[in-house]
Amino acid sequence: MTQQVEQFIIHGVTNSGRRFRPSDWAERLAGVMSQFRPEGAGGGPLSYSPYAVPVNMDGVRCVIVDKRLRALEPLAWKFVCGFAADNDLQTSERVVDKTAVPIV
Repeated sequence: MTQQVEQFIIHGVTNSGRRFRPSDWAERLAGVMSQFRPEGAGGGPLSYSPYAVPVNMDGVRCVIVDKRLRALEPLAWKFVCGFAADNDLQTSERVVDKTAVPIV
């Protein structure tokens, strides 16, 4: 049986269509979120959390946030949602197979 994972995607484009700056915003945001990890997960302080991963989608920098973060750390979830809203960034949601989720 395949487990489904819900994801919240923050796109590096504002709702008016402008690219969000600075160009490394996705890595910075994922870096701030790197401390939030599943219990017993490996990875050191210089790796991203599997709950917030910077990616490039169709030439646009994005951060994919695993919705399980909401239950793990509600304030961290509020922070990433607030970041997207405060910066007027486009967002989307999707559901993927757990096997398709990258391990960071």
